[in-house]
Amino acid sequence: MRMISMVISKRPGRPQFLLCILPDRKNSDLYGPWKKRTLSELGVVTQCLAPGPCINKQYLTNVLLKINAKLGGLNSVLTTEYARPLPLPLVYSKPTLIIGMDVSHGSPARDVPYVAAVVSSRQWPLISKYRAAVCTQPPRSEIIGSLFKPVSETVDAGIFRELLDDFYKTCGRKPAQIIIFRDGVSESQFNQILNAELEQIIKACKFRDERWDPKFMLVVAQKNHHTKIFQANSPENVPEGTVIDNEICHPRNNDFYLCAHAGPIGTTRPTHYHVLYDELGYSPDDFQEFVLSLSYVYQRSTTAISIVAPIRYAHLAAAQMSQFLKFDDFSHSGGGAPAVPQFPVLCTVGTSLSLLRGCSRFRASKP
Repeated sequence: MRMISMVISKRPGRPQFLLCILPDRKNSDLYGPWKKRTLSELGVVTQCLAPGPCINKQYLTNVLLKINAKLGGLNSVLTTEYARPLPLPLVYSKPTLIIGMDVSHGSPARDVPYVAAVVSSRQWPLISKYRAAVCTQPPRSEIIGSLFKPVSETVDAGIFRELLDDFYKTCGRKPAQIIIFRDGVSESQFNQILNAELEQIIKACKFRDERWDPKFMLVVAQKNHHTKIFQANSPENVPEGTVIDNEICHPRNNDFYLCAHAGPIGTTRPTHYHVLYDELGYSPDDFQEFVLSLSYVYQRSTTAISIVAPIRYAHLAAAQMSQFLKFDDFSHSGGGAPAVPQFPVLCTVGTSLSLLRGCSRFRASKP
């Protein structure tokens, strides 16, 4: 882009941040190519604004929250993260890696590749800072297949290796327990998540160190359901932080509904959490308190959100990268599958997407 060349020519070095005013309020055709050029190719953090009638104090506050987070800052932290003695023994008693995973769906009509995003916590014992690794995979592939990819006896080119390396660099210790939150799967896919994704993560840990034996917990979060929760004899929504773990839950499985956020409009839809695998053995009350705490550390909001922050970050990262593919041509000749483009691994410092220059690149296998 000539605009990028002009910006670079007027500065002695590469800019650290660019503020962009888009001509259209929504669905601007400039957004995807601009983000791809600045973020993926140049490694420059940007913030895009669109003209509109609602330029008020709240709008500007939200924009500033995003800018501060993209530049590596923290807008808010839990009081428990700095309290002494530390509460929440689930995460503070041992080095704990918190993972959020999501897959963004491409357009079925164009066979656009899906984008898988895996977000991990950093700087333990903090639970407010995260980084993300992103890769493409074949269209209509819901299960993440690039978590563990050994290319030799000593080299793993999978996504999860990047997250383990970052955790070790930021806290100097290997995680003793790994808590994984997965979004975007139905109950019919639970076995695939256990047998494919969790198995890859375990193999990635063993590949790094055969003697290392961390404990795992795998949790699926579902928002797309039809369960609504009401207060008896009251028109108000249920209070934020409401948990339902009996009566309407499975009689044997470990699952619960959590209304972490306050619903100002309409009826609050809770998030349904399913604990598919648990080696940690924490009580339901302790784990539910931990999940509620993770709903408060999303840096683009000053209140709790409806789902845990690692999943929301993974969704944002996958959606952002999908914009890079929006205008690409995936047409192909013959009866074979379209080629899946190479995609750089990206990371977040704080909560911002920034390019790790020189990172390895992945190519997902064709279906």
